[in-house]
Amino acid sequence: MDYCVNLFTQNRTAALYVTGTTVALLGLGLGYKYIWKQKKLIRVGVVSQLLVHPMKSGKAVLVDTAECLRMGLKCGELQDRHWLVITEDGHMLTGRQQPRLVLVSLTCENGQLCLSAPEMDELRVPLHQGTNPIFNCRVFSSDIQGRDCGEEVSSWLTRYLAAGVTFRLVHFEPSLKARSSADQDSRFPKDTQVAYPDAAPVMLMSMASVQDLGNRLDCDFSVYQFRPSIVVGDCEPFAEDSWDYVQIGQVELQRVMGCGRCVLTTVDPETGIISRKEPLNTLKTYRLIDPAQKASPIFGQYYALKKTGVLHVGDPVYKINY
Repeated sequence: MDYCVNLFTQNRTAALYVTGTTVALLGLGLGYKYIWKQKKLIRVGVVSQLLVHPMKSGKAVLVDTAECLRMGLKCGELQDRHWLVITEDGHMLTGRQQPRLVLVSLTCENGQLCLSAPEMDELRVPLHQGTNPIFNCRVFSSDIQGRDCGEEVSSWLTRYLAAGVTFRLVHFEPSLKARSSADQDSRFPKDTQVAYPDAAPVMLMSMASVQDLGNRLDCDFSVYQFRPSIVVGDCEPFAEDSWDYVQIGQVELQRVMGCGRCVLTTVDPETGIISRKEPLNTLKTYRLIDPAQKASPIFGQYYALKKTGVLHVGDPVYKINY
């Protein structure tokens, strides 16, 4: 009798286990089916250019492949807006105050930091100088730090800009505390961080939008004038305004807000001359589309990272519909 009871109990337990496992697996399968059914990829364009801007307001580096990380694009030792020119009291310097800054090229080669600019000898210094002091810096309304790049670099920049004051170059290192994008605008996810960009780790715009602007002014504009990270081709002008979620390869991006434009767009990237008029005045006639930006026309879109990965020129760009 006891044997029969034990056998019944064991079989009942096994049956319950099998039933429970089956239900769990069925639920999991239905869950995955529901998720994948809801995620629909619609091809909207192709990556036509990838640009890394190592130094804030400095010259862009055009690359064929880049890692798309939480804090922006990275190619080799170059990471987007991870170098910053500052005054001696730590305030940032950009092309808004010193337009000729857009002509400064910063690259890295064989463990060296390389700086070049018109009418200046190229300067090479060690890329990593761990004994140099760390400076407290101010980027817009946020405090951040940066490792000083040394006296040679400071002297080189000061001579080039010839503004009668001393400038320094600092580098954001992984051990330093990053800025929260949400401090700049509450629409950013709380975990989105940047080094020295204005607000977002990635700015995406379409080539068609740039061409549309050029047609309105009857001239050609380079995307360099607008400093995007990702340029998308094979789409309509301003199609990017509606791409709330984007997938490129394994990379997934979430659109947060439009990029409100300022006087920096009026600096010619080839001459370093600022007009303070065009194309900003024309953009204001048809791109004042975000009430939160007030008098700043929207040109390009800011994105936060949902999934990191590698980007290539030529990659298809997909809009994600959930």
